[in-house]
Amino acid sequence: MDIIDKMYQHYEVLNDAKDDIGKHRKEYEEILGAVKGSDKEKKLASQFIAKFAKSFPDMENETIDAMFDLCEDDDVLIRKQAIKDLVTVCKDNKGAVRKIAYALAQILQSEDNSEVTAVHNSIAALYQIDPAATIEALFSELAEDNEIMRERTLKMLALKLRSLETGVMKPEVKELLIKECKKILQDVTADEFVLVMAILGQCKIADTVSGQQQLVDLVAEQCNFTQVFNPSDQEHLDRIIICIKHALPYFSTQVKSTAFVSFICDQVLPHRNEIGQSEQKLDIFKLLAELSSNCGPLDPAVDRIQIVYDTLLEYMPLPPPVTEETNGAGSTNETEIRLEFTFVESLIFVFHQLARQNREFLTENADRIKDFRSRLQYFARGVQGYMKKLRESLQDKGVDQLKDEESRIKVTALRTTSNINSIIRDLFRNPPSYKAMVTLSFKPTNASQAAKHAAAVASGNDATSEAVGVAKRHAPITFESSPPKVRANPDNRNRQPYVVPTGKFSANVSHGADTRPRGRGGYRGGRGFRRGGY
Repeated sequence: MDIIDKMYQHYEVLNDAKDDIGKHRKEYEEILGAVKGSDKEKKLASQFIAKFAKSFPDMENETIDAMFDLCEDDDVLIRKQAIKDLVTVCKDNKGAVRKIAYALAQILQSEDNSEVTAVHNSIAALYQIDPAATIEALFSELAEDNEIMRERTLKMLALKLRSLETGVMKPEVKELLIKECKKILQDVTADEFVLVMAILGQCKIADTVSGQQQLVDLVAEQCNFTQVFNPSDQEHLDRIIICIKHALPYFSTQVKSTAFVSFICDQVLPHRNEIGQSEQKLDIFKLLAELSSNCGPLDPAVDRIQIVYDTLLEYMPLPPPVTEETNGAGSTNETEIRLEFTFVESLIFVFHQLARQNREFLTENADRIKDFRSRLQYFARGVQGYMKKLRESLQDKGVDQLKDEESRIKVTALRTTSNINSIIRDLFRNPPSYKAMVTLSFKPTNASQAAKHAAAVASGNDATSEAVGVAKRHAPITFESSPPKVRANPDNRNRQPYVVPTGKFSANVSHGADTRPRGRGGYRGGRGFRRGGY
């Protein structure tokens, strides 16, 4: 008799046996043996084993070994069939889930995309059967040193967990996931860290305040705040940047960023000038700005405010020296100074946020407030000059035209300078005020909304700004029609005071301003966390 016909005969015997199926062990054994036969025999064996495995629980090991043989076959179609049928074996035998999930994860090393997809689907089905056993199996696989398998297993979890979670993410499963993620985070690469955070972030864990706090605590552990910051330690710096970026979504009025703000102020800012790459320095300033929005009481506050203030002054110059030449009426020539708008937006925002904890910081020192007002006035003039140029370049464009890359850059620049403008107005009050509310320009915004906002700003109507997440701005800070003439004087007694005003922007202001919008820096490629060192 042909072997294929014999297999079908065995199938009919087993299918008709019902309660007496256990008496037909020989037929089942012959089906198991067919995994060594021809391709057609193997495909039938996979399907028949999956159907009748539940009737021979005492042969579990033989059953699983036979299916694993098929998973190692040279023919990808046979492998995919077995990968699919293994799930059926587990439906009536939950005890096999862990062993099979572990084995399937190893197949993720395959270079055949269709096979990898089959593994993803089968593991997803196993998760539905027994989520805890599946997680334990996959994370035990992650403990191995196989880099490809680790990466692909984490990617699969990060990709699939959101859809898998519905209805089966019970509290005990969440706790297990957090526990396993904590263990894996003790020894991860940079890419693996990102994937683990994605796994946690895609679960309902982040939907509760306690869950958000747990995620923030996990990131804090990775930052290692107890380690003394060394600006020449590129790995540590990259780790801090990438970790904080992944913590940002979880801070709120209930989950405070105080420890992160304190660390940057105490450890990083004092060494800011030793950070070699400008992009990384800007990254730190931007992260600190976003963190400061949810910072709790600092103890002591004044020391942290002072270091932020000192850093801000490095980017907010005093007006340049003035020389007066006697050629008739006399003329005033100002030295061109580079104005770093993107750096200043972050730092002045941080100062504006933290100084609320010590409102006397500026006013208690007459020399400090005088010096600061001079810087604010000068910088505001540069801001206004740049804003005028941006508005002129955008004012004739419609909403659709403002969606191109160049226009989006200018839109961001408008948001940047507008934010600085608003905060300067607040700080220039007597006494300084801390009421202005702005949305940082580098925070994500909808492209269409940003275009509408730019069109409104370019036309001088800021009414739409609230709709796109930018605080509504008041009348801009302006100056008299020509810049105040200041005689060279060590104490600058003759400098004209700030004027709320009416005139045009000075043509002599901001010619040396840096009008290039700064991009957000970030983690670059192969640097960062190395296994064993992070």
